Amino acid sequence: MMFISPFAFGVAVLLSLASMATAHPGENLSTRQIMDEMGNAHVVNAMNSRALEACQNDPEVKARKERAIARRAATFARLRQERDLNDATWLHRRDAASFRKWAALNHNKTGSVQLTKESTNAEIFGSNTSCVLTPDNANGPYFVYQEHIRSNVVEQTVGVPMHVEIQFIDVNTCKPATQLLIDTWSCNATGQYSGVSGAGQGGLKTTWLRGVQPTDADGVVSFDTIFPGHYQGRATHQHLIAHVGAQTLPNGTYSGGRVAHLSQLFFDQALRDAVETTAPYNTNRIPKTSNLGDQFNGYAATSKYDPFPNYILLGNGLSNGLFVWAEFGLNTSSNWDYYAPYASTWKEGGGYDNPEFDFMAVINAPPTHG
Repeated sequence: MMFISPFAFGVAVLLSLASMATAHPGENLSTRQIMDEMGNAHVVNAMNSRALEACQNDPEVKARKERAIARRAATFARLRQERDLNDATWLHRRDAASFRKWAALNHNKTGSVQLTKESTNAEIFGSNTSCVLTPDNANGPYFVYQEHIRSNVVEQTVGVPMHVEIQFIDVNTCKPATQLLIDTWSCNATGQYSGVSGAGQGGLKTTWLRGVQPTDADGVVSFDTIFPGHYQGRATHQHLIAHVGAQTLPNGTYSGGRVAHLSQLFFDQALRDAVETTAPYNTNRIPKTSNLGDQFNGYAATSKYDPFPNYILLGNGLSNGLFVWAEFGLNTSSNWDYYAPYASTWKEGGGYDNPEFDFMAVINAPPTHG
């Protein structure tokens, strides 16, 4: 196995800057800007990590973790029953233990392993990487403001079904982060985004794989989506934004508030490789980018934060779908609006380009989708 040192990883990030224009068009930052933002993100991460670690023995925190185990076990059972998989075998992702394991090129240290029905819920659903979200500038030009409040975002897209459950904890109080609106979006199996007018994308009237959900009393949101595809220069990823103070609107969307966090989830290389062999992912001819080769992975991964969520294959094949979960800490007092420019706004009848957003870089960029 090949391991990459933090120094070598930093060098790899720098070398990848030359190809940034082929990833999200418009993300044209200088080397200094990239390194400054990575440094700022990791400082915030360290501060939030210490705040969250200080309360791990609190009775309320222990009770919350017990509820999380029971909730995830119940969700897993429900998803399997809905797919008539109660008697099928299933696979589980191992927890990562160090940054080097997270950064391993083949990522087989966090691959899938066979567990049995005798495994306890705590063994399966209680092991949870200590994740503290940090701000990054990898928002890109594909954020759509005021999207639909809904949990099922699949619409007519085709791909590996994925149920995502995320729990948010306020590092200031160690309590569940309630009254947040969580925004998520991803590209489809062949690398296109809905809701934006950029060349090769889905267009302003499309809304697939985009949605917003309010956190519940335990700080939890759930989405039904598909496993994301890939496009030029980027590893497979799922976008997340946490809105504080946003208001829900009668038309089923939201408005206002501020961004307390934005980031991306990445996925095990072994899982990505397996998904990419299935249709329609295997029709995507765009070259793949490894987790290490993605310049924005450096914002997300630190020695204390594993950006790869836990997952279980609901059955003995990918077609049966995935259950993906993670627990994140964030500072609800943060304001990262600067990092969250939006390309368009969803309104009745379709989307509208943001006149203050410089989308020409996207429109004029060479098409990256076949």
